[in-house]
Amino acid sequence: MADKPNWRTSSYTGTENCVEVADNDSAVIQVRDSKAKGRGTMKLQPAAWAEFVEFSKGTKL
Repeated sequence: MADKPNWRTSSYTGTENCVEVADNDSAVIQVRDSKAKGRGTMKLQPAAWAEFVEFSKGTKL
């Protein structure tokens, strides 16, 4: 498990109206709102995150 999440936003983000992702831990992917960082995080299994990313691209697994 990683000591501290390494938060990042998409390179396509032009504003701070986005989500941040921390994927530096191989066991869990964390997602949070970039405008409300203190409101909590969503923690996902890596397989679930990968499926979400592929779905959002409009491609199938």
